Amino acid sequence: MLTEIYIENQNEKLKVQVVRSGRKTIGLEVKQEGSIYARIPYRLSDRELVRFVKEHEGWILKKYLETRNTDAGKTVPAPPVTSLTAADKKNIVEKIAKRVEYYCRIMNVQVGRITIRNQKTRWGSCSSKGNVNFNYLLYYLPEELLDYVVVHELAHRRHMNHSPQFWEEVEKYCPDYRNRRKQLKEYRTQ
Repeated sequence: MLTEIYIENQNEKLKVQVVRSGRKTIGLEVKQEGSIYARIPYRLSDRELVRFVKEHEGWILKKYLETRNTDAGKTVPAPPVTSLTAADKKNIVEKIAKRVEYYCRIMNVQVGRITIRNQKTRWGSCSSKGNVNFNYLLYYLPEELLDYVVVHELAHRRHMNHSPQFWEEVEKYCPDYRNRRKQLKEYRTQ
């Protein structure tokens, strides 16, 4: 069973990582940092997989080149995580935790653990158990963007998806979330 497939892009080979799961459909994803994934059902044969990737090679290359050409946004004006002092880390955790606690109160939701990390591709995440993770770089962004990410993750305590109901929940506490989301996309996480 194939775990990766390569496609040619001028003088470089691009790796498509194969992720098998219980899903029923084939999905292709090109991440902002340029990694490429084919998410496929367990039962799909290697021959069908190769044919599907070949058929969608043009789309994959187009999306991959978009990630290379956009420069993926501005760099956050923050020190590298390796140079943070214990006091810096404490300040980051305190500030983000305070915003989480504030929005938990007004949104009437609860969370488990609050973790601050140096995440490569995300600003935040929320697990089905209610644990929330945030990128340390949020500390260095404008406060309204930190608040948007906190509200976004806490809205997942009501809706573990990005359905219309989820976005309605976000909008209740962050009416200009579309604008903030657009601003956040101007920055890159690494």
